Amino acid sequence: MVVLVRFDNPVGPVRLVFSAGDLAQMRFAVSPMWEVGTSMRLLRSGAAHPVHGPWTAQVGARLTAAGLDRGWLAELVPPRGFVPDFLNPAPEGPAPTLAQELARIRAAPAAAVRRDLDRLAREQGRLGPRSRALYADPPGRLVRVAEEIEGYWELALAPYWARIRAVLDADVFHRSRQVAEQGAARLFNDLHASMSWSDNALRLALRERSLSRRTAGAGLVLIPSAFTGPVPLTRVALPEPPQLAYPARGTGSLWAPRPAVGTAALAAVLGRSRARLLAELDAPASTTELAARTGLSPAAVSQYLTALRDAGLVSAHRAGRSVLYARTAVGESLLTAGSA
Repeated sequence: MVVLVRFDNPVGPVRLVFSAGDLAQMRFAVSPMWEVGTSMRLLRSGAAHPVHGPWTAQVGARLTAAGLDRGWLAELVPPRGFVPDFLNPAPEGPAPTLAQELARIRAAPAAAVRRDLDRLAREQGRLGPRSRALYADPPGRLVRVAEEIEGYWELALAPYWARIRAVLDADVFHRSRQVAEQGAARLFNDLHASMSWSDNALRLALRERSLSRRTAGAGLVLIPSAFTGPVPLTRVALPEPPQLAYPARGTGSLWAPRPAVGTAALAAVLGRSRARLLAELDAPASTTELAARTGLSPAAVSQYLTALRDAGLVSAHRAGRSVLYARTAVGESLLTAGSA
C-alpha cells in the first residue's frame, strides 16, 4: 500500500525484521512511476512548495490546458491518502524505463485492481466515474490509464528528467557506497530521522499500519525520489518485496538557478548559435521562447535545435500545441565540460 500523508503512530514505531536473506536481497532502484504519482499529487495540491515552486509554475498551466487535472490520474491520485498499489509495481532492475513500468501496470490482475479501488472508495468516500469504469473493466481501461500516464510524463517530467535523474543517481551512488563502507545499519540510521535500525529490524516511526514478513515479501527496494516530500513512503503488496521511497539527497537544489557558463570553447565545435541555445535550455523552452531570448529568428532556432536533437544533445517533448526542448544528459555533460 502507498500512503502519501504524514501521520503519527500512537502505538510506537512499526518494525520490519530482516533475515540475512532479506539483507542479501535489499537493493536500490530509480522508478519513473514513483515520480509520476508524487509529482501529480504535488501539482494537484495547489500548495506553494519551497523546493518545487519553479517546476510547478512551469508545469501547472500545461496540466490544466491538457485536461490532466481532471482525468484518470486525478481520480487515482487523490490529494491525500491511499494510492492504488497497481500504479507502483516493484521495479524490475535498478532503473526500469517508464515503458517497462507501464507494461506492468497494463498487465495488473483484475482482482488486484478491484481490491485497490475498493480501498480507495472506502478512504475517499466514493469512486469517480473513470475509476468506476476501471473497476468494471480493468484490462480495457488500464490501457487508457497508461496512455494518460504517458501524456503526463511527456508534459510534466520528460523535459526535466535528465536533471531529476542526475539527482536520483547521485543519491544511489552515495547510499551504495555508504552500505559498502559502513554497512546497512548506518544506511538505515542515516536515511531519515523517522527511521532507525536495531536488533535486526528496521523501525518506521511514521508508518500507520503494521508491517511484518507475513505481509511483506522478501528483501527491500529502496527508491530515492525527488517529489516524495519530507517523509518516507511505503508500498507493501505480496508477493513483491516492500518498497520504501525516501527523499533523495540534493533535491533541495534541484531547481536552483545554475551559474552562467561560458560557451566559447563549445562554440568552436558546435557553432556560436547552437552553443548559445544549448546554454539557454537551463529550463525547457519552446522555439518561440528561445527566439525571443536569443534574438535569432524562429526558423533559425528550429534549424539549430533539429541539429542538436539529431546529435542527442537536446530532446523534444509535446506540450499541447507547443514543443518543448530540453537538454539531455549528454548535453548537460558537454556544456559542463565546455565551460570548465
